Amino acid sequence: MDLCHVPATREKGWYLPLMAPNVKGPNYAWLDPSRLYCHPQGLQDCVADLLQPFQGDPIDMVAGIDAMGFILGAATAATLQKGFLAIRKAGHLCVQTQAQSYTDYSGREKVMEVRTDAISPGLHILLVDQWVETGGTMRAAIQLVEQLGGVVAGVAAICIEDSEGGRWIQEHYKCSHCVPPRLQPRFNRHQ
Repeated sequence: MDLCHVPATREKGWYLPLMAPNVKGPNYAWLDPSRLYCHPQGLQDCVADLLQPFQGDPIDMVAGIDAMGFILGAATAATLQKGFLAIRKAGHLCVQTQAQSYTDYSGREKVMEVRTDAISPGLHILLVDQWVETGGTMRAAIQLVEQLGGVVAGVAAICIEDSEGGRWIQEHYKCSHCVPPRLQPRFNRHQ
């Protein structure tokens, strides 16, 4: 799909074909959304689709997960006119942090951290990432927010896969993603 092309009618997820498939092997996510982020209308519509279920909900801040979640999270925060908090991979913040270990989609053990002075008790935070595959990364972000007294207002991602972790997140938190139900099985099987 051309980066300037905008369809005459835009259904939810029309921008998903902008994502590029993985050509580098199993240590990488199976789709790369960075081309979607380059398309101005595609990015705007993606953010609008993610925010639609949260209309009228209390959201005080948006937190994006390192690294591609920073792009989508910052765009979401700007749309909501809210602040943005980066949840980082460990070792990148030079301030006091709260850390949480997790296992990522490739099975690697990692640690994520967030600055301790950004989340006050009762603050409603919308968590945003590009993708929820196994749910390990998002669950770690949820734990960090809740350990600091924040309230998870919701979880938003381009796709939340129908994995054990993805189902757990959807059962326990209000969620939003961009994949139409008819396409979800293809995304779950990485086709």
